[in-house]
Amino acid sequence: MSDVRSHGRSGPIAGPGAGRHLLVVDDDDRIRELLKEFLAREGYRVTGAAHAAAAKRLMELIEFDLVVLDVMMPGESGFDLTTWVRSKAETSKTPVLLLTARGDPEDRIEGLSRGADDYMSKPFDPRELALRVDAILRRTGGKPLTPREIKLGPAVFDMERLELSKDGKPQRLTEAEAQLLKTLAIHAHAPVERMSLSPDTADITGRAVDVQVTRLRRKLEADPKNPRYLQTVRGVGYMLAPD
Repeated sequence: MSDVRSHGRSGPIAGPGAGRHLLVVDDDDRIRELLKEFLAREGYRVTGAAHAAAAKRLMELIEFDLVVLDVMMPGESGFDLTTWVRSKAETSKTPVLLLTARGDPEDRIEGLSRGADDYMSKPFDPRELALRVDAILRRTGGKPLTPREIKLGPAVFDMERLELSKDGKPQRLTEAEAQLLKTLAIHAHAPVERMSLSPDTADITGRAVDVQVTRLRRKLEADPKNPRYLQTVRGVGYMLAPD
């Protein structure tokens, strides 16, 4: 794969990737991290997995918009994982893009026959990968776009203005609280990993996120100790469950 860099972009952009959650599965740590970095710069939210077993666990917990999957992995291959994705009711319609270092026509036919939506041979230009991901999502439709307003009982969160009101009265949000609530709202009804909610990479404990969640619950919940809307997903992170 060619060098994965921003190609002049300084950070995440609002574009076709906004609000889309991708799963990248590759046993090569370097390639997986480079792909995650590049796709994140394209505006996608990206989760990584090093092998098929980890990918299955994630897909049983989280609804992904698309899976980018390496074919040649130790243990269960990308072909086998594609078959598994297509066999499950919860993931049967999730688009799959296969990546492989082997460009044999037989491999391409095998991947497509297993249900893959597209197939790319390594090495490749990451910009082509981004275009193919965008094309697949446009073709398959993906999940419905998140509405502007999220209703949480008597509270309403405006996704564009980053404003929260409760019983018609404005509720003050810090910038960090507003961004955290927006991220959770984009992925409503799906668990979001705790560490991915922290903009501070130095906060390896995730304590800052926990503090923000506690404060948000006081502003959202009738009973903050028994939250209805901002829920803890044990072992994963947090999930927003709007009405």
